[in-house]
Amino acid sequence: MEFSGMSDATALRIAIGAAFVVLMVVIWLVGRKKPEQVIRREPGESERLAAAFPGARREPTLGESIGNVDGDGPELEAERGIAMDDEAPVSPTTSTLGARPEAGFDRIVTLYLAARAGEVLHGTDIVVACEKAGLSYGHMGIFHRLDDNHPERGPIFSLANLVKPGSFDMSRLNEIRTPGVSLFMTLPGPLPALDGWETLLPAAQRMAELLDAVLLDEERNALGRQRIAHLREEMRNYDRKREAQNVRF
Repeated sequence: MEFSGMSDATALRIAIGAAFVVLMVVIWLVGRKKPEQVIRREPGESERLAAAFPGARREPTLGESIGNVDGDGPELEAERGIAMDDEAPVSPTTSTLGARPEAGFDRIVTLYLAARAGEVLHGTDIVVACEKAGLSYGHMGIFHRLDDNHPERGPIFSLANLVKPGSFDMSRLNEIRTPGVSLFMTLPGPLPALDGWETLLPAAQRMAELLDAVLLDEERNALGRQRIAHLREEMRNYDRKREAQNVRF
């Protein structure tokens, strides 16, 4: 009887152990992650989507401009004559109107005219605003404000498109849509820096009204009175330094 009891106990332990193993196997099978499905896009799917929505297009935004004020923005590229997008060549023009007599400059003062949220600036409206603000279309396919008395000295300031390559193709004027434009003044210029600033600011303000655009400073913040006063003082200091350098030499 004792042997039989020991056999029953042993059999019970074996049964419990087997049940435990089975339970662990079940838990492992249930908890195991299914392999991830790999979704393969059939060749030509993007083409079919494009064909299904032929009229769909996305307007550019200010953040998609061709550079920033610290890097190679439209003002620097316009000066260097670089077309930064091979698919959008510079507007063909041989005009020298607004060309700088010398390439050297040590400072650029930049303002931006940005379209309001959800809107864009149209090429035809930009041209009209430029004409009313005294700018002329010329060198590099952009607009320039010249000194009426000495146009040969180059532009007081210029205006470029924020969309690559920065120029305006007058043959496709009705197609131009842009989030904004850049007005930039390279120093030294044909006028003292302060006089140049006093020419640039009212023109930019006038164009902002005509285009219903927002006038921004070089950091793309709204141009307020305090920043205007700071820039005016910076232009005075620039002129003083230039005068001091001329006296030394």
